[in-house]
Amino acid sequence: MEHLINPIVKNIRISGIRRFFNMVSEYENVISLSIGQPDFPTPEHVKQAGIEAIKDNFTSYTHNAGYTELREAATQFVKTKYDLTYNPANEVIVTIGASQAIDCTFRTILDQDCEVILPGPVYPGYEPIIRLCGAKPIHVDTRHNEFKLTAELIEPYLTDKTRCIVLPYPSNPTGVTLSEQELGEIAELVKDRELFILSDEIYSELVFEGKHRSIATFPGMREKTIVINGLSKSHSMTGWRVGFLFAPGNIAQHLLKVHQYNVSCATTISQKAAYEALTAGVNDAIMMKEIYQERMEYIYNRLLQMGIKTVKPNGAFYFFPSIEKFGLSSYDFSVGLLKEARVAVVPGDAFSEYGEGYVRISYAYSMEILKEALDRMEEFVSKLN
Repeated sequence: MEHLINPIVKNIRISGIRRFFNMVSEYENVISLSIGQPDFPTPEHVKQAGIEAIKDNFTSYTHNAGYTELREAATQFVKTKYDLTYNPANEVIVTIGASQAIDCTFRTILDQDCEVILPGPVYPGYEPIIRLCGAKPIHVDTRHNEFKLTAELIEPYLTDKTRCIVLPYPSNPTGVTLSEQELGEIAELVKDRELFILSDEIYSELVFEGKHRSIATFPGMREKTIVINGLSKSHSMTGWRVGFLFAPGNIAQHLLKVHQYNVSCATTISQKAAYEALTAGVNDAIMMKEIYQERMEYIYNRLLQMGIKTVKPNGAFYFFPSIEKFGLSSYDFSVGLLKEARVAVVPGDAFSEYGEGYVRISYAYSMEILKEALDRMEEFVSKLN
């Protein structure tokens, strides 16, 4: 019966992140720096809110877009933090994590043969959905621009088929952010064009220097921007699966239709926990961010000491160092590091062809683990040198 499977689905590969993560289980004594999973527990008061939701029998359907108080809290959160203004009644949707928000967005705005511009390298969760919609992903090589998708790089790829530009900043896998000037130049480039911006801001609370700014705040951009955010990274709530879609009402009404027929509503228990996170826990991410920054500085210095070139991140919790000097593919380097040093990183080619020659290191791990992992890595690369 396999011949009846949708051929687009058949041609989609399992995420390179997960494929390598699964390989790690075959080896003993491995330190894995491969998954973007915060090592902090969900804040205790947020967990308690979920427990209370169960005890209070808050276990029935909510409004398709999420229960009213949570939507109000979500819009207040982004207003306070990022100066984004949305109507909680019709301009925010609570989703099953940011991943479902991405799926809803693409299935709402894309159709056959239109094009989506993405930075390369980039998180692998966009391209398969774009292809499932019959659209074409257009990766722009950002390797010689500190991994930044800027107006100058975007402009040559704009055509009458361009339907959407994806701005995933702070970036997975590189940790880079866009400056206010760089965002402003993109806004100026596209403000009079009929296209959408998908601004994936899931790491917005984890910006080290300066304040996160959304492109939706620039003149003429709110009308065409769909903002994605969530609690997985900011509040260490990956398993709770809470994301948010913010969009103007005339767009959100169509996003809601796709969401409704996909999942009905987000998990009610998680919605209660999310409300607690966005209200009493409005600043929970600050402590985590400070620790991530300390880890980032440590790894940055260690990589430089090893002679490994890397762009210094300004957000999220990833490094994307170059391993080209060793003459190995990203996959072969990662396999060698795993087998010989028992350290797992993600081969860069998991993040598009433009990730070849790099590896992704997650520092969502304790300093003790990171020190041991970097010691092992240093011994491994010293042999390659």
